[in-house]
Amino acid sequence: MGENSTAADRPPDLSVHLGPLTLKNPVMVASGTFGYGREYEDFLDLETLGAIVVKGISLAPRPGNPPPRIVETAAGMINAIGLENVGLEVFLESRLPYLRQRGIPAIVNIFGNTLDEYGELARRLDGQPGVAALEINISCPNVKQGGMVFGTDPAMAAEVVGKVREATGLPLITKLTPNVTRIAEIARAAVDAGSDMLSCINTVAAMAVDIFSRRPKLANVIGGLSGPAVKPIALRCTYEVLQSVKCPVIGIGGIASAMDALEFLLLGARAVQIGTANFVDPAVAARVVDGIERFLQGEGIPSVEAFIGSLDLQCTFPFAEESCRSLDLD
Repeated sequence: MGENSTAADRPPDLSVHLGPLTLKNPVMVASGTFGYGREYEDFLDLETLGAIVVKGISLAPRPGNPPPRIVETAAGMINAIGLENVGLEVFLESRLPYLRQRGIPAIVNIFGNTLDEYGELARRLDGQPGVAALEINISCPNVKQGGMVFGTDPAMAAEVVGKVREATGLPLITKLTPNVTRIAEIARAAVDAGSDMLSCINTVAAMAVDIFSRRPKLANVIGGLSGPAVKPIALRCTYEVLQSVKCPVIGIGGIASAMDALEFLLLGARAVQIGTANFVDPAVAARVVDGIERFLQGEGIPSVEAFIGSLDLQCTFPFAEESCRSLDLD
């Protein structure tokens, strides 16, 4: 770089700090949409990502629900995969080593049907080289409580987080469900119990039916809606959570472009996860990283940290002429 170059000529700093974690950029891929990472190596340079959140892991392998278990909707998809996964042993033996060799921060999404299962998963993942953090999926039924979902009750959510916190020193991210009346209460309970960060949101409960067969389109009847349709819901949930806690928040829901990602960062989310869009374009995450960099460079913003949380809530007319510029950030 020549002596006459200015700060505006330099690439913006994309690194972000999320509590105990530092990532080279704020773009992750969401659990359940990117396999264990290796499945996407032919489509993009995995090292361009801030982190990979792997497919949810349980103690024992799970076959998931019977098909049909995915249905496309007008603005996304509904899935009832049933948390199919290879189980902890296979993950440690044949999936984690690949990510470790590539030097990619791996965030392991964990889930169980009892508190003890969550605790055992955390204990066995604690200290594993290559595991950067755990993401706790609390959108799971507690079989000892009549199938009540952990994440819909503040006390139960706190119990799960507390159990995991006791078992590990790894950074903890609690993934919140939107299928509650007051998501901020769940967020505060998780943080008070020891969660370092929060990610929101998980999928929105939904269903689809076929008028010709007169049957549900999913064998499980109910599934989780994701994709562009949920982005406004995810933005609202992220905003409410950010108003209620001081810890880092990761935005998820309908992100398919740099513009989408920047909306969450503008609210104050310190990172984002891309989910359903990976099925449409396997290289979308790399394009989002590039688009964020180009936006910051074009706006003369020196770092993504300088942009995060810069939303002007006093603006009376948010759709002013300046906001309607075409930025080509897809």
